[in-house]
Parts: sequence; structure tokens; C-alpha cells
Amino acid sequence: MEVALQRLHPRAIVPARMSEGASGHDLCACFDEGATLAIPPGARALVPTGWALAMPSGIEAQVRPRSGLALRHGITVLNAPGTIDSDYRGEVRVLLVNLGDAVFTVGHGDRIAQLVIASVAVPVWTVVAELSETPRGAGGFGSTGPSQA
Repeated sequence: MEVALQRLHPRAIVPARMSEGASGHDLCACFDEGATLAIPPGARALVPTGWALAMPSGIEAQVRPRSGLALRHGITVLNAPGTIDSDYRGEVRVLLVNLGDAVFTVGHGDRIAQLVIASVAVPVWTVVAELSETPRGAGGFGSTGPSQA
């Protein structure tokens, strides 16, 4: 599948898979020379990538957290997974939140999130009077048994 990328900043780094089996392409922060962005504990920030893209119809790009940032620093994508729709043409920016206990500084080229490409199913909604029965029924959170902590 071909996805068109438009470079919006001369320092933008092309998203890349970091291993042959990786599902996601790492997104890097894109700043002017010498610029950084500090995110205090509890704060959130939009981090630019320097790219716009054109996803084919029926395809979305999902912006997901990087596990290492979450584990080591408490940094995650606030609206994970963030969706980039096929008709969006603006800059891809990543909404990071600092759930850690120290200021986190983002610099140019830092890998801040990953982009996973996925097909989108477009349903035809059918309003019915009742749904089919299942053993679980309407059981919600925690209804399938205790969690393994």
C-alpha cells in the first residue's frame, strides 16, 4: 500500500519500523534547530511531526503510545489510539500526556509514538427491537471473572 507523505518541515523524519516484525512505524518529534518541549507532570502537549499524509479510502492510521516511554517515564498518548482519517490533510501531531513524576523533555528526532495502519469497516446500522442472547449478556466491566493483577 502506498501512502503519500507531505513534508511540512525540512527536518521531518520519515516514520519507520524499527524491526522487521514491527506493526507500527515510529513517529518522531520535529522541531526547529535547538528547540525542545518540556511537559511537566500531569500536563499534556501536542508534539509536531512535520508531516501530513493521505491515507487511502477505507484505511486509517492509528497513533499509539510507545511502551518504553510509558514504562520508563509515564509518557503516553492521551487519546490512544488517536485516529487519522483518510480525509484529514493537516499535520500529524501527537497528543502526549505526562503521567510520570518528573518533567519530560521532548527533543527533535525523539521517537514519541507509533503509527499503525488499519482497515476500517463501515457498517450499515440496523435498528432492532432486541439483540441475540449470549452467555455473557449485558455483563460489563469485570463480568467475565477476576483480573490477574
